[in-house]
Amino acid sequence: MKPKIAISIGDLNGVGVEIALRSHEAIKKLCEPIYCINQPMLKQASKLLHITPPADFTLHETKGEFTIQPGVVDASSGLYAYNSFMDAISLCETKQVDAVVTMPIHKEAWMQAGLKYKGHTDLLRQHFNKEAIMMLGSPQMFVALFSEHIPLKEVASHITQQKLTTFLLDLHKSIGEHRVAVLGLNPHAGDNGVLGDEEREIEAAINEVNNTLGQELFVGPVVPDIVFTPAFRKNFNYFVAMYHDQGLAPLKALYFDESINISLNLPLIRTSVDHGTAFDIAYKNQANNLSYLNAVKAALIFLEIPLEPLANSNSHR
Repeated sequence: MKPKIAISIGDLNGVGVEIALRSHEAIKKLCEPIYCINQPMLKQASKLLHITPPADFTLHETKGEFTIQPGVVDASSGLYAYNSFMDAISLCETKQVDAVVTMPIHKEAWMQAGLKYKGHTDLLRQHFNKEAIMMLGSPQMFVALFSEHIPLKEVASHITQQKLTTFLLDLHKSIGEHRVAVLGLNPHAGDNGVLGDEEREIEAAINEVNNTLGQELFVGPVVPDIVFTPAFRKNFNYFVAMYHDQGLAPLKALYFDESINISLNLPLIRTSVDHGTAFDIAYKNQANNLSYLNAVKAALIFLEIPLEPLANSNSHR
């Protein structure tokens, strides 16, 4: 039997439902997808897209009904995306599915709906009371984020030896015996305190973790402006960035179409597309589905299902 994966449909004013519909034939060869959307909302979206839903498009009837407005930030759409995600989590917790794959949400729509979460990972962290780790990337490069959706001015005070030590040990438990380059925060990684002291905390955490593991798996703090160069990346596939854009700007410049989002250090497997709701092209049948295909494949890899390698942009041109 194929593994079952719950697909959280995301913000229905965006591209998620289009990607799910157009990818179904490919996805069902890998797993049994369960789409968390009800029949009325699927019918409405399909009509707007001029796509007939496949006969074997299996639904979990997420409650709620509203008028889809392509490309509009809307509280009703935000709430439905939240309900879809919670249904997917519930299906996984009750062992009705083996993993969760999420389509993109719109954070402002969640805020308008009165939801307190800053996104999927923040919700998972609070729901399971676990320090979920957000890691994004593709087979060529994975970046784990030490801090995620916090203001840039708060990043420096967030970096302490204790917090980073816990983070690195949790990351190791999730990815195994991979060497990891840990970025510094400041230009030139602080130049030994000339440009900042945060690297002292980073270095102390790296030393503590390596001593605990009995091997030098974490390297750094590495100068941020050289770490993503081809010469450096020949020796590393995994990186830890101190803040969101430090890691994701180079990742998306290099592997935007194919990269994915993985939630680590949780009691369930959750992967996601690594792109937003793309309101500018919503319901225009222009969305790229490569990240979604890779997110499903990554979930199956975590389930230890043998697969072909993850797809990249070159193989789909």
